[in-house]
Amino acid sequence: MKMLIGGQWIEKSQTIDVLNPFDGSVIDTVPAGTAEDIRSAIDIAQKGYEINRDMPIHKRISILKKTADLMQARYEELAVTIATEGSKTIQEARKEVGRAINTITISAEEARRINGETIPFDSAEGSENRVGYYYRSPIGIIAAITPFNDPLNLVAHKVGPAIAGGNAVIVKPATVTPLSALKLAECLLDAGLPGEILSVVTGYGNQIGEALVSDPRIRMVSFTGGGEAGERITRLAGLKKIGMELGSNSPVIVLGDADMEKAVESCVSGAFWAVGQNCIGVQRIYIDENIYDDFRNRFVSRTQKYKTGSQLDENTDMGPMITESEAIRVIDWVNESVSQGATCLTGGTRNYTLVQPTVMENMPDAAKLNCQEVFGPVVSLYPVASLEEAVQKSNAVNYGLHAAIFTKNLENAFYAIRHLDVGSVIVNDSTDYRIDLMPFGGVKQSGLGREGIRFALQEMTEPKVVCFNL
Repeated sequence: MKMLIGGQWIEKSQTIDVLNPFDGSVIDTVPAGTAEDIRSAIDIAQKGYEINRDMPIHKRISILKKTADLMQARYEELAVTIATEGSKTIQEARKEVGRAINTITISAEEARRINGETIPFDSAEGSENRVGYYYRSPIGIIAAITPFNDPLNLVAHKVGPAIAGGNAVIVKPATVTPLSALKLAECLLDAGLPGEILSVVTGYGNQIGEALVSDPRIRMVSFTGGGEAGERITRLAGLKKIGMELGSNSPVIVLGDADMEKAVESCVSGAFWAVGQNCIGVQRIYIDENIYDDFRNRFVSRTQKYKTGSQLDENTDMGPMITESEAIRVIDWVNESVSQGATCLTGGTRNYTLVQPTVMENMPDAAKLNCQEVFGPVVSLYPVASLEEAVQKSNAVNYGLHAAIFTKNLENAFYAIRHLDVGSVIVNDSTDYRIDLMPFGGVKQSGLGREGIRFALQEMTEPKVVCFNL
């Protein structure tokens, strides 16, 4: 496919192969963009911002609604694209398309609810003759840098609110999964979006990322990815807004009164959805010691029923990791933890990019699998003597995105809600639960700001005060 700069589809002599991670086959090529391409995109986006800023809200709504309709009409094409260039099974990919359509639809709905309010200027002595209000104004050009694990919906989460709020947006999709972003751009243009408002520049992050985030004409960077890249962006960005979702090491607490079957099923799904390449995937499970053996046995048995294979096979439960190097890294972490005293209950092997779903116990505190984000199909089980111990251990890492608790006791649920240091607490479901209109983000190393359309719109607009001296 070609890349998109200001409404024009651009070819380049230098290209990047897009590979199917299951077998390494080339499924397409995209241009290898350069810093000059980024500068061109920003030049055009300046005009795009002016166009969208002055566009009536009803027209933005109409474009976004038509985009959602076109996505619905191209549902299977989008799902196959997600599954072929990425790690999700076709079943998982179809769910992502549905979520992305919902994301764009909500963006259209929230465009009409970007409200301000009146200001009581006469509450200050000397301002008796003043009246006024504030309204929310678009901030300008937004740089959207997106990851491989949700190559359509996470682009929609940045592009939808950016357009709804009256901004221009430049997308830098993950190098390994650019096709879904380009197909979303096709839908937006076909829906009537003026071309100057949106660019999708493909290429390597180290060649185009710095030019994008450091340019002073970019007024906000919205980034989803790893902590190391996030820290580099903050150093490069300068004085501009930054929104970041940087991942997690999500804990789940299972108490003795939990619905065991529900807890096992939810946690297995939460651990191995999208091959564990999921920022809110279950990585640590703290289980009441009185039910630990029963939970562990059920959990391992359910895990061993998972079928791994090609993403396009309708019967596959879990597909490949995104690259072989990532698969090797995950197995290295497993082996390293075993050498430190951990026990591998099932899995721990790979065939090229297919990593078998892996369950660990006896995990040392210092092991990477305990305190870092594995971003792979590995989950660790821990017995605990009390809820307080489980909460303390849940909080003992430098992440705080989602946490979950399974219990029928409201006091225990509210203790966890109050004391877990995270952005969201999910009760009687796994950490993997999310809907696209909720505020989404974390604390500590898990990020800055919140996504979720209404909340992203707050980040992507600014209050402008109007005051009349009568």
